[in-house]
Parts: sequence; structure tokens; C-alpha cells
Amino acid sequence: MLRSVMRSVVVIAGAVAIAMTGSATGSASISTPPAVTAIEPGAGDVVGIAQPLTVRFGAPVPNRLAAERSLRITSPATPAGEFSWLSDSVMQWTPTGFWPAHSPISVSAGDFAADFRTGAAVVGVADIDAHTFTVSIDDQVVREMPASMGKPKFPTPVGTFRVLGKEPVVVMDSRTIGIPLDDPEGYKLTVYDAVRITWGGVYVHGAPWSTGSQGYANVSHGCINLSPDNADWYFNTVSMGDPVIVQS
Repeated sequence: MLRSVMRSVVVIAGAVAIAMTGSATGSASISTPPAVTAIEPGAGDVVGIAQPLTVRFGAPVPNRLAAERSLRITSPATPAGEFSWLSDSVMQWTPTGFWPAHSPISVSAGDFAADFRTGAAVVGVADIDAHTFTVSIDDQVVREMPASMGKPKFPTPVGTFRVLGKEPVVVMDSRTIGIPLDDPEGYKLTVYDAVRITWGGVYVHGAPWSTGSQGYANVSHGCINLSPDNADWYFNTVSMGDPVIVQS
């Protein structure tokens, strides 16, 4: 079974210095990694300030430490971050802070390089206790919206997340999380303006059925419910990699 090894890193003068926080598998000796076939984001991409870097190698990597040490990042202010491995040949570096907004970022690994940019700092903050979802752009609050988060039995996870995808229409079926449709908590709903923030199925989305609770009570199964108008505005405002902070 593939083991994912996490290492925290501090970026110094555009290079990556690795501080071990887990045990690496295999030899610790330095060897040349396989050729890199892609780095994401890629040339011309504009992404949010929480966007990770994904490096794809052309073959399984026998020495992960060497691969991690090959990563070079240049930006006006590179945050610290962590390495993880999505597969034997796919390495990801996730910032634990935020990239500077409106900035060029240059990344290289081996002989492969990519340049992209960050856009505005579009930050969504979901306050579970206040029942609000507030969006700021470049440190200025532009919209505070009534919201409904997860009910006590199905709480919305707390932490810092990022936009993983945007889907205009999603069918949400409780059976995918182990709840039969005939259960009192069962549901099968067509949802619009869905912004995914976890691979486990947490979205920010329009929920006309809960507008009476938005701003007053948490009644969802973990998602962040907004009115259709507010969800449409958010869907058209955010980009991949924009952060969403959930707090109580």
C-alpha cells in the first residue's frame, strides 16, 4: 500500500529547504529523479492564493527526498508548505500559508519549468456560530451573506480549505455518504452553483429550501448553504485555489 509522506518546508531565496516531519521510505541518498512531464498550475494560469503545486513525473519516483529537493519556487513572498504524494509519480506541494496576490510565480523541477500568476485574494469565511459567509477581496469585505452550515449530527468541518472545483449543477444523493433515501435524513437534490471545497463532498452552494434558516440556524448535512442569488454571485466570483476558512 502506498504511504504518503508529509514534510514541512521553508522557502529560502527561491529554493526549498526540507525539514523532516515524517519518515521517508527507501534510501535517503540523493539520486536524479525521473523526468518531469508536467507542473500544475501551468503557463498562463491564474489561480487563487491557496493553490498547491502538482509535479508529475514520467515514471515512479524511487527517491522522494531527491524529487522534493529538486523543486524550486520563485515568488515575491513564498509561503511555507508541505509535500505529499498523490501516487508513486505525482508529488504535491501545498502552501500552509497564502501566496501573495496579483503576483508572478515561477516553479521548476528538474529540467521542467512553469510560470503562472495569482489573482486577487478572494477569501471566504464561514462562521458556524454567526451563520454567515463573508467574502473579502484584497482584504476588503465585499459581501456578507446569511448562511446555514452543518447540523450537529453532520457538522461542517472547521479549518482552511480551498476551491477544488466549480460545478453549475450537481445531484447530491445521501446514499453516497451512507444514508439511505428512505432514512429521515435521506435526500436526493439537484443543486446549483456548487463550489467544491473538500473531496469528501463539502460544497458552498445554493439552497433555496433552507433560506428560512440561513442566518439563524445550521440545518445542512455539512455543506455551506446560501440563497440562490448569493450562491450565483459567489460561484462567478471565485477561482480554483481561492481559500475558504470555516470557523466556529
